[in-house]
Amino acid sequence: MRNTLIILCGPTGVGKTELSLRIAELSGAPIISADSRQLYKEIALGTAAPTPLQMQRIRHYMVGILELTDYYSAYSFETDVLALLDTLYLNTPLVLLTGGSMMYIDAVCKGIDDIPTVTPEIRHAVYRQYEREGLLPLLEELKAIDPVHYEKIDRQNYKRVIHAVEICRTSARPYSAFCTNSRKERPFRILKIGLTRDRKELCERIDRRVEQMMDEGLLEEARRVYPFKHLNALNTVGYKELFQYIDGNWTLEFAVEKIKRNTRVYARKQMTWFKRDKEIAWFHPENEDTIRQYIHNSLDI
Repeated sequence: MRNTLIILCGPTGVGKTELSLRIAELSGAPIISADSRQLYKEIALGTAAPTPLQMQRIRHYMVGILELTDYYSAYSFETDVLALLDTLYLNTPLVLLTGGSMMYIDAVCKGIDDIPTVTPEIRHAVYRQYEREGLLPLLEELKAIDPVHYEKIDRQNYKRVIHAVEICRTSARPYSAFCTNSRKERPFRILKIGLTRDRKELCERIDRRVEQMMDEGLLEEARRVYPFKHLNALNTVGYKELFQYIDGNWTLEFAVEKIKRNTRVYARKQMTWFKRDKEIAWFHPENEDTIRQYIHNSLDI
């Protein structure tokens, strides 16, 4: 059989984890996580990382390998996963990549531009400026240095604006100079499977999962990593809201409701991104037999 990477993607809370385990068990494929936050070992609960029991069932990769202080990017993920695949394909023709980090999945499937690594000093300086002065001065800086990217960027998305300014300062070049958007060929076949549920069903699952995480100790996990709250790794749904509670700005009940709401918003953004990819075949997660038959037919096995 030709070496194949099966992509199992979809929004948060849709049911990727358990289905990926069953598919992996049936096919003998190891699992690579495509979740940008599951890489960090200190936040396993809030990122719904595979449990030790689940990782006993199937060998997982790219889970819990980083410290919160480590710098990592989609380009780093592309480089690491391609090297990992070279090794895994020596023993199996099938590997399963599952998760909801859209850019990380695209980086492995299509390649991503080699963006310079931002120094910690520049990252700290740009974030401090944003906290003190807001987004407008950074937008003005980006417009002056890189008018091409300024016209394209979502100017309401502070993360993207900050990142573009960081790259400009690090490289002393326009961010757009690194954006070639050229697709890279891969020496393996890619089969993309997307999981979806209707909006009401997905929202109910997200709300239940947030409540379950709280019951299992999400607040305690947030307290443990609170000293690192300024790090990019913790600039994510679940922790940001609980930090507001820990700081005394919100009640716990309000923070939990905000986690639910912001998770639902993120799930919509994920689906908007994934729906642009016409290579993805979509299924309801409970149609497991249909999914397995699709894989069987696509791989001609």
